[in-house]
Amino acid sequence: MTIKILVMKSGEDVIADVKEMLSPDEKVMGYFLNRPCVVKLLNSTALSPESEEEDVEQVKSEMKIRMYPWMPLAKEKDIPLSTDWVVTMISPVEKVLNMYVEDVLTAYGQQNDKVDSIDESTKTGLTD
Repeated sequence: MTIKILVMKSGEDVIADVKEMLSPDEKVMGYFLNRPCVVKLLNSTALSPESEEEDVEQVKSEMKIRMYPWMPLAKEKDIPLSTDWVVTMISPVEKVLNMYVEDVLTAYGQQNDKVDSIDESTKTGLTD
């Protein structure tokens, strides 16, 4: 299992277990995305300054991450995606990886599958 975040032409960040779709001559034609989810980085409500006289620049804010299904109405387990729609593909940070595994894969009964953490196998590329 290789979990990656794909940045799409549409601007969406999608996290999924990614497998390469190969042509007969071993060229990558696209990808199969298993359990894809959109990843959103949200700025939660800003924490108010302790006094109203403080400068607005001193207001602190928190960032939250939300995930929701990318193609929730799809019947297929593996959703095909053309390479034309992928701008780039990266390995998620450990917290996002854990969130995806615990909240998405575990919910679908895939918690027993081997997940490549951010280690050498994830850094070098895609595997089946």
